[in-house]
Amino acid sequence: MVHAQVVLFDGFDPLDVIAPYEVLGAAGMVTEGLLTVELVSAEGPREVPSGIPSLSLRATATLDPTRADVVVVPGALGRLPDDEEPTDDSIPVILSRTLDTPLPELLKEALDRPGLTVATVCGGSMILAMAGLIEGRPATTHHLGLDLLDATGVVAVDARVVDDGDLVTGSSVTSGLDVGLHLLERELGPRVAHAVERLIAHERRGIVWRSTGAEPKVGV
Repeated sequence: MVHAQVVLFDGFDPLDVIAPYEVLGAAGMVTEGLLTVELVSAEGPREVPSGIPSLSLRATATLDPTRADVVVVPGALGRLPDDEEPTDDSIPVILSRTLDTPLPELLKEALDRPGLTVATVCGGSMILAMAGLIEGRPATTHHLGLDLLDATGVVAVDARVVDDGDLVTGSSVTSGLDVGLHLLERELGPRVAHAVERLIAHERRGIVWRSTGAEPKVGV
């Protein structure tokens, strides 16, 4: 039995949440319950506003690394980073506000727990990076945020999905589907991942990047 928790925080990007949640939920359906998934927040059960003012989702439980096998952290929805002074509705500001909540400490606990995988979609990796939890580790994020990720001391990789063992990161918003399917292949095997891939009619894009194998000597 695998239990996944998908994190909500104020200003989250709805697609970052719903894409992996539906993939993981579909796995529970096709395996008749081998995987369960729930929406959680660091503060516990509550209505959590997304980055779309009219849309909220309900967290039904508290993020609890002692109960989870997989924790998925989404990014934020707001104004894109630019050269202007950051505003309250800009993505970096929304993400940085999570640092004043219990979320970073809970994510540290998750990363410290053997056997638990922390996965992120889009700007979710920036939360871990800004909290100083993944310094020196390879990770990805939205292509517009790769420089910011690199500036935190993370090894920024321009790939759709990066697998660094207990840390799996996805790049753009739609990569949540690919992250979810990759997690299924890791946790339940390729037959379940393939069944869900066919069910949702989505083929994963690109190579999952890992720090293994021969290293290219010429940049491409």
